[in-house]
Amino acid sequence: EVVPINIIKTGENEKKYIGRVILLRNITPFKELDFAKTNFIATISHELKTPISAIKMGVQLLENQKFGELNEQQKELLKSINEDGQRLLDITGELLNLSQVETGNIRLNIEPCSPKEMVQAAIKNVEKLAEQKNISMITQYEIEDGDAVAADFDKTVWVMNNFLSNAIKHSFQDETILIRVERKESTVSFSITDTGKGIDEKYHRQIFDRYFQVPGEHQNGTGLGLAISKNFIEKQHGEIGVKSSLNQGSTFYFMLPVK
Repeated sequence: EVVPINIIKTGENEKKYIGRVILLRNITPFKELDFAKTNFIATISHELKTPISAIKMGVQLLENQKFGELNEQQKELLKSINEDGQRLLDITGELLNLSQVETGNIRLNIEPCSPKEMVQAAIKNVEKLAEQKNISMITQYEIEDGDAVAADFDKTVWVMNNFLSNAIKHSFQDETILIRVERKESTVSFSITDTGKGIDEKYHRQIFDRYFQVPGEHQNGTGLGLAISKNFIEKQHGEIGVKSSLNQGSTFYFMLPVK
């Protein structure tokens, strides 16, 4: 920690800079606590996944009406339980992903991947979510047919899913989301642009921090998705970022090296 020192000499009014104090602190205990916290989160998340999956399976059996007919109120209740169960499952999955990244246990399967195939896989995963708001997704490719990136297919698709899900949540009804893939020298850039309310520039640096959510947003999220995305992309020697202004939509992007 660097602390600048300014003084006002006797008989004078202006402050004068005379130097700085540099404080060095031993943060080993904090690192050890952080590591213990990460292991605790990983263990709890892993243990929670099994009972949550069992709850969802029970709900599905009831929805199939194998144990009798359901009235409308019961159907609505089951739908709510199923949605909450899925949300819990998503949260535990994100926590597990984060703990893998933090402990260095993340396993990447880097291989030549087709950018088009990754985009198509991500779109397929969020099609139903987009249909609920009548949102169309347009793809724009500015790459050669043989272009490939060095990436982990599944984890990169996970990042695109996160970007697309956020874009759909923050877009208005009947809007359009643009997915653009372009070659930039030795990298391929993937960007997802929405027409939502945008993000104030003062939050751009924090947007990829763990648990951070833009103030005033009333979305049911964990604040972990973008932090995990950042780790996944940087572990693949890529770059991630955002371009956005208030009332002008947002563009989230990442770049991966060409194979």
